[in-house]
Amino acid sequence: MTAATELMDIALKIAFATLALGQLLSMVRLLIGPSPGDRILALDTMVVNALGLVILLGVYQGVQIYFEVSLLIAMLGFVSTVALARFLLRGDIIE
Repeated sequence: MTAATELMDIALKIAFATLALGQLLSMVRLLIGPSPGDRILALDTMVVNALGLVILLGVYQGVQIYFEVSLLIAMLGFVSTVALARFLLRGDIIE
């Protein structure tokens, strides 16, 4: 094993741990968030963290299908955040 691959493994492990911690902290905010806006923001942050975890998994395993999955997660996360915010503000999604 070369020094570059060892450094890459260490960086990936640190990134996995950081994103997992961010996911857990976002889940805590989702559960105890004082307002619905905080909960929507926590859900959006969880989507971004899940996106990062999927991309890191793709880099770690060297499989490109994870990058396509990450695009789907990003699109669904954006649409769901917009829909929840519109529902919160207007009470209706399509108007």
